[in-house]
Amino acid sequence: MIRVAIAGAAGRMGRNLVEAIGRTKSDISVTVATVLSDDPCLDVDSGLLASGVANGVATVSDLSNHLDQFDLLIDFTAPEASLSHLAVCRQHQKAMVIGTTGISTEQRQLIYEAGENIPIVFAPNMSVGVNLCFKLLEQAARVLGDDVDIEISEAHHRFKKDAPSGTALRMGEVVAGALGRDLQQVAVYGREGIGGDRDPATIGFSTVRAGDIVGDHTVTFASLGERVEITHKASSRMTFANGAVRAAIWLSQKSPGVYSMQDVLGLD
Repeated sequence: MIRVAIAGAAGRMGRNLVEAIGRTKSDISVTVATVLSDDPCLDVDSGLLASGVANGVATVSDLSNHLDQFDLLIDFTAPEASLSHLAVCRQHQKAMVIGTTGISTEQRQLIYEAGENIPIVFAPNMSVGVNLCFKLLEQAARVLGDDVDIEISEAHHRFKKDAPSGTALRMGEVVAGALGRDLQQVAVYGREGIGGDRDPATIGFSTVRAGDIVGDHTVTFASLGERVEITHKASSRMTFANGAVRAAIWLSQKSPGVYSMQDVLGLD
């Protein structure tokens, strides 16, 4: 049995993760579910919160008090919280699946350092479809080369704090890497006013935050006369939760290291 702790079990993703694990036929179960200490959902059955079906796991506020009850933590919370949980997991040899976005370069380095001691799957998007798109984007960029202009557009719900999304940035990294470019040097985040001709080496990003959009991403490769678009649209957060559960099951058999969803799906 893979014993899983869910961080932020009362949040949008946390509830989906609890429900996804409850539905799976694999030998995996939720044994710890955390919320903030002032959350009104504290001490509430996490299964009731997720799907209305009790699972006997009441929410708690301090992961450190329940270290003997889980083997792996799934965390889709916020950068500061995820890094705090990472320190606990590293110290006590607990595996982690990290889907948190908005992670800085410095924070990412801490994750890779922790990977020297514990197994971690770290990915900006756990969707199987999105990770297939990453592979398609690499192929498209290599084939189309420097003859196209590249634009990345993404849309999410009004509550998402980071922009562009971690998925959009990863798409940019994949495309830039395939073309031998440094994304930090060529990325353009939005345009305004009157400018000169478009620099063909740049990769543009545009962002929408509105309503309850779960997550839309499109990468456009446009030349004079034609364009290729690779699009992924998520209609439910359950697709991310199912991917995270798949990652957790896969990770349970791995040695220390930092892995991607490409590794989980056998795409690398």
